[in-house]
Amino acid sequence: MDWQRDLPTWPHNAWSRRVVCAPHRWHVQEYGKGPTLLFLHGAGASTHSWNAMMTELSRDHHVVAIDLPGHGFTTLGASNRSGLTQISEDVAALCKQEGWRPQKIIAHSAGAAIALQLCEHHLTPDTQPQSVLAINPAFTDFDGLAGVLFPLIAKSLAVNPLTPWLFTLGPDAMSRAKRLIASTGSTIPAEQLSLYARLLKDRKHVQGALFMMAQWSLRGFRTILSQSQIPMEIVVGLNDQAVPPDRTAEVQQSLPNSTLTELPNLGHLAHEEAPELFVSLVRSAIQDSRQSDPRP
Repeated sequence: MDWQRDLPTWPHNAWSRRVVCAPHRWHVQEYGKGPTLLFLHGAGASTHSWNAMMTELSRDHHVVAIDLPGHGFTTLGASNRSGLTQISEDVAALCKQEGWRPQKIIAHSAGAAIALQLCEHHLTPDTQPQSVLAINPAFTDFDGLAGVLFPLIAKSLAVNPLTPWLFTLGPDAMSRAKRLIASTGSTIPAEQLSLYARLLKDRKHVQGALFMMAQWSLRGFRTILSQSQIPMEIVVGLNDQAVPPDRTAEVQQSLPNSTLTELPNLGHLAHEEAPELFVSLVRSAIQDSRQSDPRP
């Protein structure tokens, strides 16, 4: 996305700033005072995914949202830094540089895997969050032949310089956005849909998402899940067509310190469909844990 052209009409643009932290030039949205909440979006999204939640939570929290490498307004500094391990390392470096000590990480889909990797391998005990809210988390690879073919296809698309051009060709990005969002099982507000359409027209964003899909691997992640002691609230929309809810429920059983909440009639983008519900979940969780951790 173009900073000069697109940012002035982007949600919460007054909160936006550029932050250089090698190897990327990050887009950060930051506002408010109080306990720090760090928001991590999933593949193909951007900070806009959180705009309704951030509006409300910024009233009494310090909210921080970032565009992942190559997504939205974050400039990808190295094309080989889009896998789970590399993104987690780079987000950790950004948090350290900016002095962020999130009391809670709120993460969606692939962002939830980044959050867990971040907590288990990069954050020190004094910078660990009290908990992670994982919304429709993508904690497993594709099964069988799809698990082999999908990364190969994504990789071949990502390295083809014509791919982003072909993906963004044509004026009807809104129709593509409608089909994409419908395939997730979600029905989101028209304003959110228009933002996804803008992202789908942006070649750098599309390429960034393809790089992430091509390099994404959760091999060995099961071990991290089974050994994690990070308190995690997993929330699943039962209409999720992107990450099967029954698979998420199965994975949750292997997480020693986790809870599972299932929400009927909501899809993969549940937090965009019902942001007020997720704001309530965040507030309740923080209130419950406030006495056990005095950090600001």
